[in-house]
Amino acid sequence: MLVDVSCAGGRPLRDFSYGRSDNRPRLAYTSGVAETSGKSPQTESTDAPAPELFRVDGLRARPRPEQGTAPVDEILKGIDLVVRVGEVHAIMGPNGSGKSTLGTTLLGSPEYEVTGGTITFRGDDVTDWPADERAKAGMFLAFQYPQEIPGVSVIQFLRQALSARKGIDLSVLELRLATMEWMKRLGMDSSFVDRYLNEGFSGGEKKRNEVMQMAILEPELAILDETDSGLDIDALRIVAQGIREVRAERPSMGVVMITHYQRLLDEVQPDHVHIIVDGRIVHSGGMELVEQLERDGYESFRVGV
Repeated sequence: MLVDVSCAGGRPLRDFSYGRSDNRPRLAYTSGVAETSGKSPQTESTDAPAPELFRVDGLRARPRPEQGTAPVDEILKGIDLVVRVGEVHAIMGPNGSGKSTLGTTLLGSPEYEVTGGTITFRGDDVTDWPADERAKAGMFLAFQYPQEIPGVSVIQFLRQALSARKGIDLSVLELRLATMEWMKRLGMDSSFVDRYLNEGFSGGEKKRNEVMQMAILEPELAILDETDSGLDIDALRIVAQGIREVRAERPSMGVVMITHYQRLLDEVQPDHVHIIVDGRIVHSGGMELVEQLERDGYESFRVGV
């Protein structure tokens, strides 16, 4: 089945096909950014950097005050970040540094209000876009604590989300076939998609379900908020393998991983690592920052903050 969908905002037509040349069922998606040999786009050529996918300039945000209450202090105090096509960025920081606030603010959570700066996605200023419009455009957030939705099965949720994301109205059977491969890859029982979303799920099941959603919805940018939280080493490796496989099939997808721990970064090697302290990114580099963090702790990054 092949459906052409013209996205809002004058974006180019995208082709969505069901099935693949090796007969393994999946939803194949071709974005407006070229996906070629399976290598990350930034490795295709050493002459020029990959195109810019996502940009944050001077972002400031605070919890949205309730009506009649005084504004509270800002949590984000001037975040700058550039994610290019195919790049993986890791954001690390101590508790209360603003990591999760950054993730939910980037996705347009109504819990926070932007008090300064801009968020740009694929050339569009999305700072004032609501969360559903950002999701439709191709931004995805895997929550640290996914919410339970009683009465809505995983397969029903995926069908509704896929329709909103791409305008595709697959039958439950078609979508079930598309999810079978990913459930197998993620060590999930085939009956999993008939359970109510996150109801009674273990921590590992919730995180694997988030990775499956990412695989099926095929976003341009995935923001993974502490995906490794609460996972034992075996579950972590399964989730990390799922992330790697999604990236292998969609090498143009940008990823922002928010985490406390080195263990996820050992499994999913990031291109860039950023340390956030007191609402600001204070250091950026590579895996050497993770090694310094493991050795010296966050206090070594607080100097001058």
